[in-house]
Amino acid sequence: MLLPFVWMLSTSFKPPDEVITWPPKFIPKNPTTANYVEAFTAVPLMRFFLNSLLVSTISTGSILLTSSLAGFIFAKYRFPGRSLIFMIILATSMVPFQSYMIPFYLMVSELGWISTYQGLALPLLVMAFGIFFMRQNIVSIPDELMDAARIDGCSEFRIYWQIILPLCKSALAALSIFAFKNAWGDFIWPLLITNDVYLYTMELGLGMFQHRFTVDYGSITAASVISIVPIIT
Repeated sequence: MLLPFVWMLSTSFKPPDEVITWPPKFIPKNPTTANYVEAFTAVPLMRFFLNSLLVSTISTGSILLTSSLAGFIFAKYRFPGRSLIFMIILATSMVPFQSYMIPFYLMVSELGWISTYQGLALPLLVMAFGIFFMRQNIVSIPDELMDAARIDGCSEFRIYWQIILPLCKSALAALSIFAFKNAWGDFIWPLLITNDVYLYTMELGLGMFQHRFTVDYGSITAASVISIVPIIT
């Protein structure tokens, strides 16, 4: 599993003549940082990085809020149609995005959000799996804690904010990792919605190192190393 990452890191420090040498060597003979310099000068890589960071951060924050709030409602409140609505939400996670991305694109186009940050982030603001995940976690919290809070005069939102959320820190941490990774690695939607190079995310930016007949392996591996830093940290 680690071998491709080691090879990518090694190649990012190799001069061009060592990238295609045979037999391949993991440790470069003449290590260089020229590939990293080229990665930042050939394309606006820092802009791509910040775009991905912005969209992923907004997406993660929104998913944590919506998933925990919806999970809390489905876990602790009784209302007509609760099970049906929950099953419909859960069923949406089984529908691939590719099957409805064209109607979604037309909707975003009607809003005038083509090549905008809000258009990039829109399909990543809610996660059906996150709602299911938080609901399953919140179900295990005793109802007696909520009843005691109500007796003390807490509002329903205060119960959610000061009692439920602190007891779900581990679940929220796990969901935040999953949500951030999902948003950071998104490729199809940014490719479809973005016409402006300066709104490209890292996944789209990496494609700019692939030319018609050649691939700049040194630069693309250097940019790839930079792109996985937020994921591994």
